[in-house]
Amino acid sequence: MQSSAIFPLFYLPPVSYFSGLKDFDYNFLLEKEEHFPKQTYRNRARIYSPNGHLDLIIPVIRGANVHTKMKDVKISNDFNWQRLHWKSFESCYRNSAYFEFYEDEFSRFYHQKFEYLFDYNLELLQWLFKQLKKEPTIGFTTEYVKEIDPALDFRAKIHFKNAINTEDFKPYFQVFDDREGFKPNLSIVDLLFNQGPQTKSYL
Repeated sequence: MQSSAIFPLFYLPPVSYFSGLKDFDYNFLLEKEEHFPKQTYRNRARIYSPNGHLDLIIPVIRGANVHTKMKDVKISNDFNWQRLHWKSFESCYRNSAYFEFYEDEFSRFYHQKFEYLFDYNLELLQWLFKQLKKEPTIGFTTEYVKEIDPALDFRAKIHFKNAINTEDFKPYFQVFDDREGFKPNLSIVDLLFNQGPQTKSYL
């Protein structure tokens, strides 16, 4: 019987992801056996640009087999997407209060090459936990189980296409909020670069 919460492994997950983890005291399983679903946060992060939402997407190698398990999905490095993402972070957050505080460590993920999406996302997630001063108990699924308790299944709950109840998110200062107002549930790095060490208490 499934008794642990199962979360997908996202690329720089949105704030709601960490709120969900908190409800389980950061004791959870990461899903690695699922077939990789298109158009999700697994290879996409949403940040706040001067023009509003900006989605940063990691290109992946699909090949002929569309039923690739999440743990086996390879990153496509045919073009320099890391440089593009890094330039986007710089243009969006260079003027934030804490970008420079995290910059040296964070930049490693945009200079070092990774072969597998799962490995890349996992190292990023572990880095984020370090910044949040959290030491979670992370396990991994060993098989794909389709039907589990909906209260424990977060694999499809958090999606950028889902409607957001803004009342669930306490506003914090964002670099461009004078243009389009507060944008809730962006990537955790939006919160981190704007709030720094206060991110932990915000969550």
